[in-house]
Amino acid sequence: MNSFFKNQLEQFQEKNQNRGRLLVSCPDQPGIVAAISQFLYSHNANIIESNQYSTNPEGGRFFIRIEFECPTLKDKAQEMKQQFAEIASKFSMEWSFRPVFEVKRTAIFVSKELHCLLELLWEWQSGDLLTDIALVISNHEEARDVVEGLNIPFYYIPANKDIRAEVEAKQLQLLKEHDIDVIVLARYMQILTPNFVAANPNKIINIHHSFLPAFIGARPYERAYGRGVKLIGATSHYVTNDLDEGPIIEQDIARVDHRSNVEALKKIGRSIERSVLARAVKWHLDDRVIVHENKTIVF
Repeated sequence: MNSFFKNQLEQFQEKNQNRGRLLVSCPDQPGIVAAISQFLYSHNANIIESNQYSTNPEGGRFFIRIEFECPTLKDKAQEMKQQFAEIASKFSMEWSFRPVFEVKRTAIFVSKELHCLLELLWEWQSGDLLTDIALVISNHEEARDVVEGLNIPFYYIPANKDIRAEVEAKQLQLLKEHDIDVIVLARYMQILTPNFVAANPNKIINIHHSFLPAFIGARPYERAYGRGVKLIGATSHYVTNDLDEGPIIEQDIARVDHRSNVEALKKIGRSIERSVLARAVKWHLDDRVIVHENKTIVF
């Protein structure tokens, strides 16, 4: 592990040893908030932040994210999870209970274009992206020097459609060995198979170089230029088996005009891609995203 990050990680874990996060999705009905609040109160927990949303108070879906401080959480987190399971069963909840000191482990996949990788590494180095970047996997060598210069393991695995199953078997083994929680596709230009996606549901975050659903597929900037668009953008989403149609986490746009040629559009687009991906990854790491059907609730 990078020594600088190790120091940051230890400080973060010490500061947040009693901080927890609870995410809940369930059919809306009376008593949900009261039950959760009473449960936390029974453990002497103090609610620091609470956000909730209902699609419809009568027969809709209810979502809530709570961040709390709880004395000696590190010692009793497992017991609290077991006790909360009873409440979850009563209200038919889909839920996640996570101590903040359990920092997620991340794998980054990248190809030749490095701007998104560099943005993530900068955010990580500055302490604004609190995750353990356990490894970087690439089907090209371009990223090796910058990654290994930060003492992050780099794995070069050539990939193409003819050897996709073999390549993904190696990748999945590495993800298992490194106990990975989240996978970031930082402009990784290979299509993932249904087997790979199924092994990592709502754990793979992609950046798409257009404002979906416009210009899906190859050469989006050339096609955008050909249409004379006035807005370009980027979309970060979870990966599903439907290409570029997974639940959207974050999007952004920039205005352009007739003076912007294809190269200018690409330059502006890369800037948007970097910031959109970084925000999406941060929100995921902070447990701010709940996936519902093919949408996200972002608190």
